[in-house]
Amino acid sequence: QVQLVESGGGLVQAGGSLRLSCAASGGIFSIYVMGWFRQTPGKEREFVAGISRSGVSTYYADSVKGRFTISRDNAKKMVYLQMNSLKPEDTTVYFCAARQSTVVAVRPLDYDYWGQGIQVTVSS
Repeated sequence: QVQLVESGGGLVQAGGSLRLSCAASGGIFSIYVMGWFRQTPGKEREFVAGISRSGVSTYYADSVKGRFTISRDNAKKMVYLQMNSLKPEDTTVYFCAARQSTVVAVRPLDYDYWGQGIQVTVSS
C-alpha cells in the first residue's frame, strides 16, 4: 500500500511558475511508475505527465509539453511537476498517482494509488 501526498499548489499569475511535489510512503517507491493528472469538476481526469521507474523516460500531454517537467527522486520517495509559463486554462485540481508496472500509462484506471489532489489556480 502506497500513500501519496501532494503539496506546492496555490495561486499564481499567468506566465508564472509553480512546483508540485508528491511524497510517497508505505511502499518501495522505485517499483512504481508515477504520473500527474488533473481534473476539473464535471470533466474526466486527464493525463498530464508520467515518468518511468528509473526517471529516464518521461511523457507529457500535448497541452503541457515544453512547459511542464516531471522528475523523481527515488531516494527521497518524491515526484515533482515543475510548471512554467502557466496559463489560466491550467487552473484545476492536480493529482499524483502511482502504478505498479514497468510501463507509463495515460489512463487513470491504470493507476493503483492516488493522492488527495491539490488546487492550482492561474489568474489572468
